[in-house]
Amino acid sequence: MGSAGAGLVAAAGILVFLVLATPRAPWSRQAFVALGLGLVAIALFTRADWLAITLKGLEQGGFIAAFFIALASLRGPAAASPAIERCGQYLASQPPGKRYLALTTGGHLFALILSYGAISLLGGLTESIASREPNAEIREIRNRRMLLAIQRGFVASLTWSPLAFAMAISTSVIPGSSWSGAAVFAIFNAALVTFIGWALDTYFKPKLTQPAPARRDPIGGWRDLKPLLALLVLLFSGVAVLELLTGLRVIAVVMLLVPTIAIGWIVIQSRGETGTAARTATRLKRLALTDIPSFQSELILLVMAGFIGATGGELLQPLIADQALALDAIPASVILVAIVWIIPLLGQLGMNPILSVSLLAPLLPSAAAMGVSPNVVVVALTAGWALTGASSPFTATTLLIGRLGHTSAFRVGVVWNGGFMVAGLLALSATVFLIAQL
Repeated sequence: MGSAGAGLVAAAGILVFLVLATPRAPWSRQAFVALGLGLVAIALFTRADWLAITLKGLEQGGFIAAFFIALASLRGPAAASPAIERCGQYLASQPPGKRYLALTTGGHLFALILSYGAISLLGGLTESIASREPNAEIREIRNRRMLLAIQRGFVASLTWSPLAFAMAISTSVIPGSSWSGAAVFAIFNAALVTFIGWALDTYFKPKLTQPAPARRDPIGGWRDLKPLLALLVLLFSGVAVLELLTGLRVIAVVMLLVPTIAIGWIVIQSRGETGTAARTATRLKRLALTDIPSFQSELILLVMAGFIGATGGELLQPLIADQALALDAIPASVILVAIVWIIPLLGQLGMNPILSVSLLAPLLPSAAAMGVSPNVVVVALTAGWALTGASSPFTATTLLIGRLGHTSAFRVGVVWNGGFMVAGLLALSATVFLIAQL
């Protein structure tokens, strides 16, 4: 009863948010809202349970909004932390032989805390460092390799992190799945994606037309990594302990713990200053009334992607009932490998992974019908999601990297990451196939 009541509250909240925010949103976001209204109209005229379908879509949008806001709460205190900035500078200023692994590892670790903010933070630092190189050829190559290291580290986190949308949404749309059940195989995929990126960078280095400049010492030392590592230990140990003590799903624990840590971090940052309490209150007020509302355009996109996926999936289910029976006859390993390929392909056509996963999941045969664990389906979904993040010209990762690299998102996704995409598809297809056999 409580869950149903909470769902109704979430649905009502999302409806109010869309009514207030859509008129001020860019036309591209308004188009998503219009598409969502179109699906509601189709449900109204074709389905007796149209209200239940619409509420399910709004509840999915509410979950996505709550998860995004929980993660976004950590960006403000992290951006204001000198220790986090020193950590980023140390990683970005590593010499060429260590730079890729340092940045891809840093991109991965920062992504666990800042999500897309990791690309903005580290990418901004690398762009600043690369800009100091007077030689244009070296500057362009260095900036591209550093940005790709960060991006590939970020997308590797999408395969397994409980703080990423990929894992949160995949486990929410696959009944019986859990982060802890999928984590071992998903972490292996993350390591594989990281290795592929490093190997491609190592063996396909661009050739310079002139001698490389002398190496410079890194800015700072390894001790600058301590704050980041301490924060990660706090996050993940806290998630693990609370999950065991409360019995809540990891997603719920994350949405409770991350804002708590963010508020505590703000209090600590304000400590020792004149008017500590007033400064803390001011920063918390800015977080609630300025920082979070500033993401309203992103929220509309994310909410509507979840709504369209959930609603569209429900509307399509009766239409493909016969095809679903045919899918039951296909080996599970083939279906799961197809997922790894279909999600990035839809990404090339402009479909957000939230939308494609929310749309595809209800159309799949159940895990029991395929004879596999639900967690294996989650591993396949997050693998496809991660590769989409590296290759689709329409995702936030490629758009950010393109902006920082002074090029187009299409060039980043298709040209810069073309080889990485092919290698990733083959490697992750092989791992998903083997996991399905187990």
